[in-house]
Amino acid sequence: MKASDLMTAPAVTVDVTATAFEAALRIEEEAVGCVLVTDGGRLCGILTDRDLAVRGLAQGKHLGLPVAELMSAPVVTVEADHELDAVYRTFRRNDVRRLPVLEDGRPIGILTVDDLLRDVAERLSDLLIPVSHSALREGTRDPVTVEPVPGRRDARQAPS
Repeated sequence: MKASDLMTAPAVTVDVTATAFEAALRIEEEAVGCVLVTDGGRLCGILTDRDLAVRGLAQGKHLGLPVAELMSAPVVTVEADHELDAVYRTFRRNDVRRLPVLEDGRPIGILTVDDLLRDVAERLSDLLIPVSHSALREGTRDPVTVEPVPGRRDARQAPS
């Protein structure tokens, strides 16, 4: 499996000349947590909703300033054809929550920690299906009989 198999596409981008306000609108319109900042189609930074809040509003900065003043750069990226084990290593080594996915130097999508968690959950569920089916088929366990505790009312009984 490759990075491009799990990524969210297309990449949501803004030009490096965009204002923080324009980037915030784009984040809202697309219902995403970040935008990739490009210059001539090439990735030059990333701007998250947290960057807007912490580096922008909390610092008293005006939303009319260019995204270049708030974005994170350089950006850790992966190529679309990278195998998933390399993608997982990249996340771990760089302690990031988002990885832009590039093809020929241009952003085509993004991978998030949530994408990887969904992948892991799907893989685990695929592994558990045969286990749960065999356990149900084998019926190796006898039904458990629970003896009532003297003096304690059984939850299934109506109150007296």
